[in-house]
Amino acid sequence: MASEMLSQEEIDALLKDDSTEITPAEEDALGEIGNIAFGSGSTALSLLLNRRVELNTPTVDVTNMKQLIADHPTLCVCAEVDYLTGLKGSNLLLVEIPDAAIIADLMLGGDGIDPKMKLGEMELSAIGEAMNQMIGKASTAMSSMFDMRVEIAPPKTSILDLNDAEQVNEHFSEDSKIVRIHFRLIIEGLVNSKIMLIIPYGFAREMALNLIKKGSDGRDEEALRQAQVAATSMPETAGSMPGGGGPQTVQPVQFGPITPSPVPRGGGNLNLLLDVPLQVSVELGNTRMKIKEILDLGIGSVIELDRLAGEPVDILVNGKLIAKGEVVVIDENFGVKITDIVSPLERVNNLQ
Repeated sequence: MASEMLSQEEIDALLKDDSTEITPAEEDALGEIGNIAFGSGSTALSLLLNRRVELNTPTVDVTNMKQLIADHPTLCVCAEVDYLTGLKGSNLLLVEIPDAAIIADLMLGGDGIDPKMKLGEMELSAIGEAMNQMIGKASTAMSSMFDMRVEIAPPKTSILDLNDAEQVNEHFSEDSKIVRIHFRLIIEGLVNSKIMLIIPYGFAREMALNLIKKGSDGRDEEALRQAQVAATSMPETAGSMPGGGGPQTVQPVQFGPITPSPVPRGGGNLNLLLDVPLQVSVELGNTRMKIKEILDLGIGSVIELDRLAGEPVDILVNGKLIAKGEVVVIDENFGVKITDIVSPLERVNNLQ
């Protein structure tokens, strides 16, 4: 809940010292944020690239941009991420050029084995879409972690010389103190490397402290629930209650007998639902295509589906499979003749 977040005054008080380090608890919190948020992002990237992708083993350290530039003198692909709702701040996601080239090649329909190392506008656009999907999933995971809505602007992707990082964002000048989170990036059969998330020091500590406070509140609530359960199961006794001014009796909880509800006969209230409209659709088949293949489609192109000629088509109600059938022609209109009804058990499973 937003009310559980630290106030700006609390954050300012915690950040006013000149320490260049973060506490072990803050380091763990940032590692947890990275692990959960970008673990979700790797799932989105796996679907886009059609390969297993892992983003894991985050390591956290505090440094400054001057040292970062010394450690990484070569160009990299940078996605600038601005938080709009919930969290307020910016960070940079940095990917090495060879790794970015493989991602771009896979996004554009290649096999990633011999990618084009000179990244043009199309390659950067493909990488930008991959980053957008990945970071979008990460922000959704962060919304759950912080119990508030976290929204980001579409990442701005560019080729960056870290010496010019200040041109990208004012928070990343040469003397800026930053928190650097390394992730192990594994793309099945192609990449075993690292990517970096660069966060301004103050913004990183704000995220960490808010997560620590939320976790502490959660533990307090759990302890309170356990205490309440223990109290209801105690035998009758007397004790002193804080602020109560004297002993009070604690009674074990008493429940009345449970009687089964009568089972409705006949149609019950089913008649109330008979006029509810439902969307019925028929699916001839489907396929998966890469972005490059979709861009190459034109008039007269043929798309091969995953279904053999003569196979029954799927009949869906509100997107859920309920029957199979064959296509027929009625006068001048297409129709579908039902040949098989999905069993009630299968229908229930489809609804889950």
